[in-house]
Amino acid sequence: MKLTRLLALSFAFVASVAAAADTGTNPAPRPRDWAAIARLPDWSGVWTPFVSDQDARIQRDPTPWREEVAPQIAAMVAEERAGRPRGLFIDCLPEGMPAWMLITHNAFEVLFTPGRVTLLGEMDGNRIRRIYTDGRGHPPDPDPTFHGHSIGHWEGGTLVVDTIGILPQSWLAVSEAVGLPNNGDMHIVERIHLDGPDRLVDDLEITAPRVLAATWKTSRIYFRQRARKYDIVEGVCLQGGMSSRQDEFGNWIYVPIPQEDGNPLPPK
Repeated sequence: MKLTRLLALSFAFVASVAAAADTGTNPAPRPRDWAAIARLPDWSGVWTPFVSDQDARIQRDPTPWREEVAPQIAAMVAEERAGRPRGLFIDCLPEGMPAWMLITHNAFEVLFTPGRVTLLGEMDGNRIRRIYTDGRGHPPDPDPTFHGHSIGHWEGGTLVVDTIGILPQSWLAVSEAVGLPNNGDMHIVERIHLDGPDRLVDDLEITAPRVLAATWKTSRIYFRQRARKYDIVEGVCLQGGMSSRQDEFGNWIYVPIPQEDGNPLPPK
């Protein structure tokens, strides 16, 4: 499909739902809204990250850490290289934004519905992103969340996503052992698009004035997997810290495994 045709379809879809956004209601989708969805780029299937490129990108697109926080990052990198990594994600809280898109090793799916694009992650029910494409703006005072508040629009075959309202505790991570809480006021702009039939690219611009000296521009790549062996199955982070046993009544239950610094202690 030519770019001009994609642009026309994208703008028509936005226009079809923008009027509803002004009313503050979520009307039932009309047949033409579903028809417009069918003409958007095909992002079906399961997407897996290009993990080795994640690491390479840190060298090609170095993170512009502020001078005062750079020693913290250097210490983390040194510990990781020495085989003593400090795990950032050991407590089963969501990776959040932008860490999910930057360092995930897990698969995700993309669901198109009228007025919204939804990213469904492999781990836990809380790994989900809702990107509103119905013409609404950000709330004037959003309640911060791990993934923030995202609005998007289509520019041809590219989904442009603007995200604010991210919790200050959400990690700006460059690996599972190196990163800092963003500490507030983070703003993320993404341009997500196909770069070939089975290759999805997310170009990110991350502004985090408390920890970054400048806007960080970087990209991440994901590959489409259509084989059913890649279908996403349930993954529950907390389950890994539990042991299954029967209680005094014969009921199967989970009990916490004793841990230290996020690592299970050996049995006594």
